[in-house]
Amino acid sequence: MWRVYLFSFFAGMFIANGVPHFVKGVVGQKHQTPFGKPSSAVVNVLWGWANFVIGAVLLYFADVHSNVIAALALFAIAALLKALGSARNWSKHPENNN
Repeated sequence: MWRVYLFSFFAGMFIANGVPHFVKGVVGQKHQTPFGKPSSAVVNVLWGWANFVIGAVLLYFADVHSNVIAALALFAIAALLKALGSARNWSKHPENNN
């Protein structure tokens, strides 16, 4: 049962983290990644995509069907926490958000 909770939570974190990188890359803008700041649009598309894949793999192995409500709730909470943290972080450093 712990796997449902842990994997669903981290899947939400990875997928929420992938969104800004993927979007910034698709529209051709640079954005900070672990590979350097700011990274190229291509690197951001790849980094966002990698986060989506990791999140999907975590959901696959989470055995979500054993406890759908808890899995969805933890996924949603993690995605919200990651989004709020990113919004807070990037609003403090607008010069890095080009």
